[in-house]
This record gives sequence, C-alpha cells and structure tokens, in this order.
Amino acid sequence: MQTIELLYVVFSATLATAGLSMVGIAVRAYSRTSRQAMFHLSIGFTLIVAAAIATTVSAFVTRFEQTRMLLSVNYLITTIGYLFVIYSITGDE
Repeated sequence: MQTIELLYVVFSATLATAGLSMVGIAVRAYSRTSRQAMFHLSIGFTLIVAAAIATTVSAFVTRFEQTRMLLSVNYLITTIGYLFVIYSITGDE
C-alpha cells in the first residue's frame, strides 16, 4: 500500500470514528428527550459517515478507477446528510 493510500485510510477511519461518536451522542440525546431534532441529527450524521466509509471501501474495491462516480455519489449522500443536520438545527418542533 502506498503512503497516500495509507493516509486516506487513516483519515477516513478518523472521520468515521468522530462521526460515529456524534451519531451515538445524538441517538442518546434522542432517547432521553424524544426530540425530533436529535433524530434528524442522528440520521444526518449517519449518512455522512456512511458516505465516507462507502467511498473508502469502494475506492479500494475499484482500485481508484471510478473516482468521478465515487466522488459524485459521496457528495450526493453527504449533502443529504448535511441537509438533515441543517434541518435538525433550523426545523420547527
């Protein structure tokens, strides 16, 4: 494995760990308060983390040959995740 690939894996794992921590915090907050905002926040963070993990795995499976497609799908899923995060902050309860 090349150095750049190793760095990609390390940064992806760091992003996934931080993101899953935020998912856990949001789920715990939802279970304690039953606030819909926390539910939407946890969905948003889950989508963002899922996009990061799926992109990393797919990049290695395809040997980095379909990067445009991978990045397009990543950005689509990540954007939807961020929309959930934004809605959790600005949405009416």
